[in-house]
Amino acid sequence: MEKNRYELGLEKLGEVDGDQGDKVIESLKDIAPDLGKFIIEFAFGDIYTRPALDLQERELVTLSCLTTLGATEKQLTVHINGALNVGIGQEKIIETFIQCIPYVGFPRVLNAVFVAKEVFQSRSF
Repeated sequence: MEKNRYELGLEKLGEVDGDQGDKVIESLKDIAPDLGKFIIEFAFGDIYTRPALDLQERELVTLSCLTTLGATEKQLTVHINGALNVGIGQEKIIETFIQCIPYVGFPRVLNAVFVAKEVFQSRSF
């Protein structure tokens, strides 16, 4: 039997974000359960399962986007962990942020790097 969007998304969410993704979805259950469903079905079931980019490439794009947006520290925490989970090293994560400097400026990149520092320390790197 073919998996539906929710099942595919939940599988991909676990592959990328591990328990961090579960925590995000769980935190939405009492206030916005449909938002959690949309994240699983759309972001992870429809987008993350597309074949043209692998998970490492998707996470690097996600880190770049979150850095560009600014004020996304909680999401950066989840996706820096996700990047590490799919095999992206610390150096490449930091280099991704540095690449954003000419386009988004130092303040947003500094914020992203400091979030990365906290994540790296929490994972005992």
